[in-house]
Amino acid sequence: QVQLVESGGGLVQAGDSLRLSCAMSGRTLSRYAMGWFRQAPGNEREFVSTVSWSGGSTYYADSVKGRFTISRDNAKNTVYLQMNNLKPEDTAVYYCAADETYWGTGPYEYDYWGQGTQVTVSS
Repeated sequence: QVQLVESGGGLVQAGDSLRLSCAMSGRTLSRYAMGWFRQAPGNEREFVSTVSWSGGSTYYADSVKGRFTISRDNAKNTVYLQMNNLKPEDTAVYYCAADETYWGTGPYEYDYWGQGTQVTVSS
C-alpha cells in the first residue's frame, strides 16, 4: 500500500524559500508519476506541479513557473518541491500525489495522497 508523507512546510516571509519533501513508502517511487497540489481555505485544490516517472518531464502552473522546481530522487523514494521567492498568495496546505498511469494536472486522477503540509507566507 502506498503511503505519502509530506514535510518541510512552515511560516516564512515573502521572498523566502522553502523545500517540501514527499517520501513514499510501501512501493517503489519510480512506478509513479508525482504531483504537487495546494489548497487554501475556501478554495478548491489546485495543481502546482508534476513530474513524470523518470523525472525527465515536468510541468508547472503559470502561477509558480520560474519560482518553483519539482524534482525526484527515485533511489530515495522522495519527491521535492523547491519554492523560491514565495508570495503571500502561495499560502496553502501543500499535498503530494501519486499515480501509476496518469501524469497530468487533474487532482481527481491521482490515486494516492499525502496528509499535507502547511505553508504560510507573510507579507
